Amino acid sequence: MTKPTNEMFEIMRHASKGDDEDESTKDLEAYVAELAGYEAALFAPSGTMTNQIAIRAHLSTPPHSVLCDFRSHIYNYEAGGIAFHSHALVLPIIPTNSLHFTCSEVQSKIITTDDYHYAPTRVISIENTLNGLLFPFDEIKNISKLAKKERIKLHLDGARLWNACAETGLSLQSFANHFDSMSLCLSKSIGAPIGSILVGNKEFIKIAKHLRKLFGGGWRQSGMLAAAAKFAILSNFPDNLKKSHLLTKKLSKELYNLGIQIMLPVHTNIIFIDTKSVNLTINELANKLALHNIIIAGNDSTTTRLVLHYQIPPIAIEKFVEVTSSIIRDKKKYKLMV
Repeated sequence: MTKPTNEMFEIMRHASKGDDEDESTKDLEAYVAELAGYEAALFAPSGTMTNQIAIRAHLSTPPHSVLCDFRSHIYNYEAGGIAFHSHALVLPIIPTNSLHFTCSEVQSKIITTDDYHYAPTRVISIENTLNGLLFPFDEIKNISKLAKKERIKLHLDGARLWNACAETGLSLQSFANHFDSMSLCLSKSIGAPIGSILVGNKEFIKIAKHLRKLFGGGWRQSGMLAAAAKFAILSNFPDNLKKSHLLTKKLSKELYNLGIQIMLPVHTNIIFIDTKSVNLTINELANKLALHNIIIAGNDSTTTRLVLHYQIPPIAIEKFVEVTSSIIRDKKKYKLMV
């Protein structure tokens, strides 16, 4: 939902105008690789592509399996890409704590046997943040140790890792020390127009580059987009992300005070709400908010996800609460009249 700024357009205007090997693209890749502490990086059109490339690059000959959270993007929202591209079985974990899976759960779920009836686990994928929730760093370290012991590759879907870093104060490199690869979205909280970047060692990125071409992700005149992405990182990370987190927590508290259920802890910039307790559907709320240029995803149920970003001003939060409070108050009056 972020929009390119005038400053970003000016940066794009002066970017190099070559294809995949142009100066601005190589500059972005080198910058993010250094920021994350990896040898190399690969700029691609989307996070789905960088996730799927990473998983395929880590796998060799089937059979093999990939372990992940049952709510993860790679399992639910990438069009069955793991099965299609990598011919791999997915082993989804349902965390018993409802927040994140643990090392002991991974240990009990991975397949390490040589029995030919099974598909050995070759990749573990962690998503951080997932639904706005921070994955505990100590748990990451424990899972990383287990993965190394079992010779399993560890991938991080870091579409929102920028948020995790901004919130915890940990650097990208702190996370990178425990992963064989990381996918970093550039168009969500960071605010670039498009793109995702995959980081890993040189040999891994060499394989990934072939796969990007195979998947249809070869670039033409990518310099403008790469320059915009680097500008977005330099401009917004981490301070503007921190501000969006504070606004998110403020909104969550205000909605809770109105009687709306907050379904998950609010760690970063995402709130899951249930409006059943105040007799309100999400469509009703969405329609009223739209009159004030506040956009949320409407549906016929009482649950939805609210995502904030750095371009949302404090006044929008105040208006959101004001409108929601007014709807709830009117419904209570109507109920008393009936």
